[in-house]
Amino acid sequence: MPILSYDKDNFLMDGKPYQIISGAIHYFRIPAEYWEDRLKKLKACGFNTVETYTPWNLHERREGEFDFSGMLDIERFITIAESLDLNVIVRPGPYICAEWELGGLPSWLLKYDIGLRCNDSAYLEKVAHYYRELLSRIRPHLSTNGGRVIMVQVENEYGSYGDDKEYLKKVVELYKENGIDCLLFTSDGLSYSMRFGGLLPELLTVANFGSNVKWTAEYMKKLHPDQPFMCGEFWCGWFDHWHGEHRTRSAEELVKEVQSFFDVGGSFNVYMLHGGTNFGFTNGANHHGKYEPTITSYDYCAPLSEAGDMTENYFALKECIEKNTGVKAPDLDVKNLPKAAYGKLEMTQCAPLFENLENISNPIFAAYPQTMEQLDQDFGYLVYSTEIEGPLEELSLNFTQLHDRAHIFVNGELVGIRERGQRCDEVKISVDFNEKKRLDILVENMGRINYGPKLFDKKGIVGGIKLGNRFHFGFNHYCLPMEDLSGLKFKKAEPSKIPTFYKGTLKIDGEPCDTFVELQGFEKGFVVVNGHNLGRYYNSAGPQKTLYLPAPFLKSGENEVIVFESDECKAPVIEFLAEAKLG
Repeated sequence: MPILSYDKDNFLMDGKPYQIISGAIHYFRIPAEYWEDRLKKLKACGFNTVETYTPWNLHERREGEFDFSGMLDIERFITIAESLDLNVIVRPGPYICAEWELGGLPSWLLKYDIGLRCNDSAYLEKVAHYYRELLSRIRPHLSTNGGRVIMVQVENEYGSYGDDKEYLKKVVELYKENGIDCLLFTSDGLSYSMRFGGLLPELLTVANFGSNVKWTAEYMKKLHPDQPFMCGEFWCGWFDHWHGEHRTRSAEELVKEVQSFFDVGGSFNVYMLHGGTNFGFTNGANHHGKYEPTITSYDYCAPLSEAGDMTENYFALKECIEKNTGVKAPDLDVKNLPKAAYGKLEMTQCAPLFENLENISNPIFAAYPQTMEQLDQDFGYLVYSTEIEGPLEELSLNFTQLHDRAHIFVNGELVGIRERGQRCDEVKISVDFNEKKRLDILVENMGRINYGPKLFDKKGIVGGIKLGNRFHFGFNHYCLPMEDLSGLKFKKAEPSKIPTFYKGTLKIDGEPCDTFVELQGFEKGFVVVNGHNLGRYYNSAGPQKTLYLPAPFLKSGENEVIVFESDECKAPVIEFLAEAKLG
C-alpha cells in the first residue's frame, strides 16, 4: 500500500504530492451495525481518509481486562474503511479528550498515587500494558504492513496540559516497541505554550482550530517552515453542556473555511464529520471556573447528524470538495435511514430505588465516605447510608467535596439536592434524645473532567461529611453502576418524587427503525432499552430534549424499556418521535 511521507510543502504518497481530506468518526460512539453506512457517507462526500480516537476507559474498564468486541472492535472498523479504499488516521492517546469521560483515561488510574500524562514510571507501565493489547490490533493495518493506517498520533493536544518531553518520547518508544512504524505526529492548539509544549521537533506537528484558515497557514509556516500545513481538527461545530445552548454552524460559514484549505493547499481533518452519541455514562465535563458536564448527544452540528443523516452542511461540503479536487465522489447509494414515531408508551411498572437497594447492590461498610474509585466503580451512582444518633441540635450538613450531584434523604424524605456548579440546597438536621435518623445520600457521577488541569476528578463524596464542624463516620456504600438491573422488584407504576425505576414494553411490528425518546413527564435520569443504556436526560437543564435510539438496539416484537428517574416523575409516559430535539 502507498506510504505517506512529507517534504517542506506537501504530504507525499509514494513520493507524489497528496492532500489529506479526512473526517473524524469515533467507532465507540456508533452502533457497529452502522459503521459501514457512516463510512460510505464519508467517502461519498469526497473524503479520502477517516480519523478516530481510541477510548482506553472502555477497552480496559477493569484493570487487566480488555474488551475489543461489538462497538469496541476497532479492527473491524478499520477493515471496513479499508474495504472502501479509505485511509485511516488513528489517535490512540492514551489521553484523547474528545469530550469523553476523563478524556478516555480509565478511572481506576485515580486509585494510584501516580502522575497522569507525565514521565511517571507507574503510569507509563499501565499505558504500556494497554498499548500492547491495542496496538497489536492496529499494527497489521499499518500502511507499512499493507494496510491503510497512514498516520498515528502521539498523545493528544499535550501542550494544553503539560511540557514533559521525556514523557512524549516514552510514548514514541512504546509505539516503536509495538511495531508502529508509520508516520507519527503531534497535534496542538495555536498559542506558543500549546504549540511548543506538545511537540517533538523530530515529528510532524499539526494544528487544531476552527476558523481563520489562511492566517493559521501563514502562522504555522513561520513556526514550522520544514513541514506541510495540516489542521488535525477543523472544528465544524461544537459540543453542548447541560444548562447551555445547542451550538450550530451554518453551511455557508463551514464551506467558506473549508474552501480556504484548498486555496492554501492544506490538508485537514473535519472534526467531527459524524459525532454520534455518548451512550451510557460516557460523557465528559469541562471545568473553566465551573463544572460543566457534556450532554448525551455528540451531534456537534456535524455534516452527518447524530443519527447519521446527511444534512445541508454535508451536501455543501460535498460540493466544495468535488469542485476543488475535480473528482466526483463515488456514488455509493447512501441515504438517510428511516425513522419511526412509535408514539406514546405508558410505563406500567415501577421499582423505587431505596426499596431495591439490596436487590441490585451489596453494602460495603467503611468508617469514612469512599469515592467511586476506592470502590472500583467507574460510572453511575453511589448511595451513602448511615444513622445519626441524638441528641443533636440543628446543624448544617456539608461535604468536603461533592462530585457531582446529590439527593439527600432523612428518614426516607427528600430534604435537599446539591449539584456541582449549580444548585445547592441548604440542609439542616436535628435529632432528639434517644432518637436515631437514617441519612441516605444518592450521588451521581455526571462525567469526569476531560480537559485541562483538573483531570484528577474523583467521584462521590471526596473527603468527608460534616454536621456543623463535626465529621460523621460509619457508612454503608451501595455501588450502582446500573448495568445489571435484573434484581429489581417491580409493582404498579405511579408518579413519584423519590428515585424510581419505571418499566414498559414497546411493541414493534416489522423491521425496527431509528427513533428518538422524549420524556416530558420526567426530569432527570437515564433510559435503558433491551439492555442498551441510551444515556442521560435532564429536561430542565436542556438543551437536549430527546435521546437517540438506533434501530440495532431494537427488535421486532417486544422491547423492554427501563427509565431511571432520580428527581420526579409527574406522569409515567414516554414518547417515541421520528426526529430529534436538541435545542
